[in-house]
Amino acid sequence: MKITLKGALLKSAVLLTAGLLLLPLGHAVAADTLLSQGKPSTSSSIEGSGFEAAKAVDANTGTRWASVEGHDPEWIRVDLGSTATISRVKLNWEAAYGKSYKIQTSADGSTWTDIFSTTTGNGAIDDLTVSGSGRYVRMYGTARGTAWGYSLWEFEVYGTTGGGGGDTTPPSTPGNLASTGTTSSGVSLAWNASTDNVGVTGYTVYRNGTEVGNASGTTYTDTGLTAATTYTYTVKARDAAGNLSGASNSVTATTQTGGGGVGVPFGSHLQPYAAGMLRPTGSQSTLDQKVVDYYQRWKAAFVKQNCGNGWYEVVSPDADHPYVGEAQGYGMVVTATMAGADPAAKTIFDGLVKYVLAHPSVINSDLLAAEQNDACVSVNGSDNATDADMDVAYGLLLADRQWGSAGTYNYKALAIRRINAIKADVVNPETNLLKLADWSEPGGEHYYISRTSDWMIDHFRAFKKATGDTKWDTVRTAHQNVIASLQSSYAPNTGLLPDFVINTNSSPKPAAGKVLEHEYDGRYWWNACRTPWRIGADAVTSADTKSLAAARKLNTWVKSKTGGNPNNIATGYQLNGTQIEAGSDPSYFAPFAVVAMTDSGSQAWLDAIWNKMLATPIATDSYYAASIQLQVMITATHNHWVP
Repeated sequence: MKITLKGALLKSAVLLTAGLLLLPLGHAVAADTLLSQGKPSTSSSIEGSGFEAAKAVDANTGTRWASVEGHDPEWIRVDLGSTATISRVKLNWEAAYGKSYKIQTSADGSTWTDIFSTTTGNGAIDDLTVSGSGRYVRMYGTARGTAWGYSLWEFEVYGTTGGGGGDTTPPSTPGNLASTGTTSSGVSLAWNASTDNVGVTGYTVYRNGTEVGNASGTTYTDTGLTAATTYTYTVKARDAAGNLSGASNSVTATTQTGGGGVGVPFGSHLQPYAAGMLRPTGSQSTLDQKVVDYYQRWKAAFVKQNCGNGWYEVVSPDADHPYVGEAQGYGMVVTATMAGADPAAKTIFDGLVKYVLAHPSVINSDLLAAEQNDACVSVNGSDNATDADMDVAYGLLLADRQWGSAGTYNYKALAIRRINAIKADVVNPETNLLKLADWSEPGGEHYYISRTSDWMIDHFRAFKKATGDTKWDTVRTAHQNVIASLQSSYAPNTGLLPDFVINTNSSPKPAAGKVLEHEYDGRYWWNACRTPWRIGADAVTSADTKSLAAARKLNTWVKSKTGGNPNNIATGYQLNGTQIEAGSDPSYFAPFAVVAMTDSGSQAWLDAIWNKMLATPIATDSYYAASIQLQVMITATHNHWVP
């Protein structure tokens, strides 16, 4: 199936001399048409300017696509515009070739089917006879043949379109495309919906004539752009058969200057992860857009202004009360992180700050009362919850980096006050471990109990940096040591942590039965399901050996337990790995994506979890699951950062 250029010429000469009219091995029949030339193309990366994906489909063997050097996997794909029957793919490799690669097709650009695979590629020209169908075709390289990257002079796809008797009617053209907001690194777009004889399945967005992403609805935010730069956009609708509409009206938008007041815009990746940390397969811009899309749905479902006073609140329909501190903490971390993608992020954040300040704990007024009723009045003791204030303080530090502290609120000063309040009333001074809340006092039955999902190692690092207080190094180390001890003594084969840990002043161990919430308080249940995300977030950003070891232990077990299928991740486990309940919930499967990032051999596993997240509709009655998945998606795409 492979013929080098030199071999092809020699073979042709022999055949002509013999007077035979034969085609080289693997060559398609004459009826096949070159479908890929000049079609929209994208790639996982480019080596630099001049090596874009379009260079491989321009019918010019003097130009080429080249990926970044030294990284696997990498890919290039072409959008044929409609579903086609694929019979031949021709790869004209530059010196940087793929030793192991696949040819894949897809109807939607998300789910891929292999139509060719090899582990013995040797470069030159690969002229492949294949059989498959799809609108999108890509070369997916998994092992380079050199120390460089992947590079193709030409990527040619042959086959036929139409004639199948199927749907050939394109959707109507999207109307009234408009820019709805800009930041220094992003442009938000909206348009009127198209119609179709069968049904519109989505929209493709083009920037300066090049496809940059897809949207399921009629809005899109393009991120990772350059400040003070003008871009031109159009949109096309597509249906299930792959038919594309005509292009919408074009609209130009100019990103803001001077950073637009945003220090770390979403999608800028200004704080790289530790070397070797994985990310889901796909171009960075596509991954970022998936996060933005999910964020917009999360915001529409849970971010409200139900109580006036200029407050914003994150509603919690699945919690004991309509508003809980945990939800406000999530909201502050998320909105500060999404600055640059959402022009309204600062407005929402400030509304959340106003809400938090209006609902102080009765024990320490620099902490947040944990629960409010439907009138936004604090109830059930009006004391705090540890995880809520951990995230509120962290969110304030993020905000200080994003917008500075010279506006309505001095974010930095508020953060330090809250960090000091956590130290005073939430950290146990004997054990250096977090207490359940500020209500847990010496002599009380809960004083030496801690909740593992509160153990946010990267938050401790941020608190130390903000305050200069070395106490936070001591606190961080104490938590990491207990994680290692629990994994070694109580979950040696799984690495799972329990919801609650008792005897923190002597020999920390899993709770035996109910100590606060449930008879499963000593198992991997609805609190501890967050721990792979919390441990992994520190591992991927700091490369701390203790965090990496804990994360990799969890990843090794769950990948083996499920056979590499995230659909098999159950809702709850005993610490020995025995399943408690069947079912599938983002609260459980999403966090394992973060620990998968720490293992170089888990790319396929990470991709499987990522794709499951993308395929799972947001449940508008479960802020908990949706908020966890959103923050995991932020972390998995290398958009999490430590202020």
